[in-house]
Amino acid sequence: MLWSSLKQHLIWILTQWRPKLHFITKHVVTPTGRGEGKKAADCLRTALREYNLKFGTILNDPDLASFRALPEFKELQEEARLGGEDIGYGFRRDLKLISEVQAPFRGVRRFFYVAFSAAAGISTFFTIPRLFRAIKGGDDAPDLWETAGNVAINVGGIIVLVALFLWDNKKEEEQLAQISRDETLSRLPLRLTTNRVVELVQLRDTVRPVILAGKKETVSLAMQKAERVRTELLKRGVLLVPVIWGQGKEPQIEKKGFGVPPKAAAALPSIGEDFEKRAQSISAKSRLKAEIRFKAEVVSPAEWERWIRDEQQSEGVTPGEDVYIILRLDGRVRRSGRGMPDWQEIVQELPPLEALLSKLER
Repeated sequence: MLWSSLKQHLIWILTQWRPKLHFITKHVVTPTGRGEGKKAADCLRTALREYNLKFGTILNDPDLASFRALPEFKELQEEARLGGEDIGYGFRRDLKLISEVQAPFRGVRRFFYVAFSAAAGISTFFTIPRLFRAIKGGDDAPDLWETAGNVAINVGGIIVLVALFLWDNKKEEEQLAQISRDETLSRLPLRLTTNRVVELVQLRDTVRPVILAGKKETVSLAMQKAERVRTELLKRGVLLVPVIWGQGKEPQIEKKGFGVPPKAAAALPSIGEDFEKRAQSISAKSRLKAEIRFKAEVVSPAEWERWIRDEQQSEGVTPGEDVYIILRLDGRVRRSGRGMPDWQEIVQELPPLEALLSKLER
C-alpha cells in the first residue's frame, strides 16, 4: 500500500498511516510463510485498488524480491493481467499496448470478423423466410436447394468467423501472459563478474542471456562444454546464467526497508512508464557493457526458480526438469528446450552481434 505513496505522498503516509507502517513493512518486505505472503498480497491489492499503485512498482522494487518468489505473487500478477477487481487496469492496458505492437493486425482482423459475421447474420435473417416458402412449395416458391445452400453458407460463415474471433482472443490472452512473464523476467537480478548487481532489462541490446536451469552436476557440465567454444559464443553476445534447483528454497533479502538502490534505480524502464525518462546514457551503457563477461550469477534464486517453473508450465514441460532458455537481444525468449544446449548448434544458430540479423533483433 505504501510503495507508490512513498514516492508521491510520503508525508501524508507518515502522519496518517504511522500505526500501520510497521505492519506493512514487516509483511510486505519480509514474508516468511503462506500466511505472511497472503497478508502481503492483501496489502498490495489494497494499494493497487485504492492508492493507484502501478504494478510495475511491484515488479521493480528490490525490497519485494522475497514476495515475488512466493505463489501469492503469481496469483496477484494473474489478477492484474486479467484486470480483476480493478486492481490491474493499468497493467493490463500496458500489456495490451505491447501486444498491439507485436501483433498490429489483430484489431483489423477482429473488425472484419465482426463485420462479416454481421453481414452473414443479416443475410441469414432474410434468407430463412425464403427457405420456409421453398419448403412449402408453390408456383412462386424459390428453389429449395439454392435457398438451403445460401442458408448453409451463411450459417457456416458465422460459425467459422465466431470461431476465428474466439481463437484470436485466446491467442491474445496467451500473448499477454507471455508478455507478463517477459516483464517479470526483465526484473530478475544478476550479479556480474565485477560484483555489480543489475536487472536483466539493463542488459537488453547488449547480450543474449542463456539460462541453464537444472541439477548442479548437469549445469556444471554444460558450463564446462561452453568454455570450449567461449570465443565464438562471446562473439554472439552469449551470457551464461546458471540456475541450480534448490538454491532458492530460502529467499535471501540483501536489503530491508523502503527504497531502490541508486545504482539500480537510475535506468530501469518499468512497464507503463516513460522509457525516455529512465533510459541509460550512452556512456553508462558503455561502462556496463565493459563489465559484462561470459557468466553472471543469479541474485534472489527463488525468484528465478519461480519464473522458470512458470515458463516450464506454460510450455507443457514438467516443472523441475533440466532446461535451457535462450533470450533474444531485446529480452524476449528466443527458444527453450529440455536438458542442456548443444553449443555447436547454438554457435550455428546465433548470428554475431555485428550481423544484420542481430541488429533486427534489437
